[in-house]
Amino acid sequence: MASGTQELTLIGLCDGELDNKRHHSSYLTNKVGGQPDWLPVISRPSPRCGRCGAPLAHVVQVYCPLEASPYHRNLHLFACPGAECSSRPECWRVLRSQCLEAEVAAAAAARTPSRTVPAQEAPLSATDWCDSADDWGMEEEEDGWGGGVKKDSQVPEEAAAPEAEAAQETDVSSRLQDLSLGESQEDVPVLRPFFISVEEESDLGGEEDDLQHAQRLLREYERREGVAVGEMEGGEGGGEEKYEKTSARHGDAVFSRFMKKISLCPQQILRYCRGGKPLFISEPPSNMTQVVSACGSCGGSRTFELQLMPALVSLLQRKDGGGSGSGEAELEFGTVLVYTCTKSCWTAGSGSAVEEFCFVQSDPDQQLFK
Repeated sequence: MASGTQELTLIGLCDGELDNKRHHSSYLTNKVGGQPDWLPVISRPSPRCGRCGAPLAHVVQVYCPLEASPYHRNLHLFACPGAECSSRPECWRVLRSQCLEAEVAAAAAARTPSRTVPAQEAPLSATDWCDSADDWGMEEEEDGWGGGVKKDSQVPEEAAAPEAEAAQETDVSSRLQDLSLGESQEDVPVLRPFFISVEEESDLGGEEDDLQHAQRLLREYERREGVAVGEMEGGEGGGEEKYEKTSARHGDAVFSRFMKKISLCPQQILRYCRGGKPLFISEPPSNMTQVVSACGSCGGSRTFELQLMPALVSLLQRKDGGGSGSGEAELEFGTVLVYTCTKSCWTAGSGSAVEEFCFVQSDPDQQLFK
């Protein structure tokens, strides 16, 4: 993460549907839904709902190596699409997995003994990930995205070498996974897959259309909820935010602050700011630091890393058209906050993902995002 005085927040946006016939995904891919792409040395878990015991659907995959770390690193979020489950924390699971580049190469060599594995140009950088948006997406171009979201970021045919090799590895491992799971995999709900692209939140302030849309959203909220949201301050650190609150149905200014913060980009589906402050949609527990449990692996503290946003809900539909019906979202939530081990602890050579902590808040007014 950037070490300056100002926290850097990255915004995840839907960047088109991931068509398995045209595109390859791997552990390097940031995506919604589909099958999880595990690092090649990680055993494939089958997480189940803590409430009803049903298999969990894969919701989001994020490739998120840390600055100055030699590890590839993924976060996978799973949730139960059951009608009574998706807003409950015990029905969500987040798994962190890591491995070294040498382990990736060794796994590839073990699967292809009949041919020589070509040397990679350089190990994938696990540094400066949060210092720029360049490493957070499908592209592996030398000069990155240049701060914008490119429609060709899906790279259907022109993926760079590391991405292509990883896709081939994942393709092989996926077939092995299908064989090992057999018929049981048919019971696991699969959500429609979409690519995730990224913007720095600080780059979202200059679009006139976005500003106009933001004003419409705020005015609509004020009319519906009977609350007047104060004008936004001039800068990120320019004083405290002020609200003139009357009798909002939701009881306090937390939801107002949430709406105000996302107003420049209401279509955001994910926010990433490891070590930063989460954006609550409703009043959090007063003992939040105690609610977030210690790392189950090393016993150390956890820190906030990312959260899922309300705009993601409408994308979460069954790939096969089953479930709750045509066009209906499979999950309902306001925001899902993910806390991970502050040290990102990992046992060298481990083949098992580490479970991290989810905190789920329901949406106090789901209609506002539809």
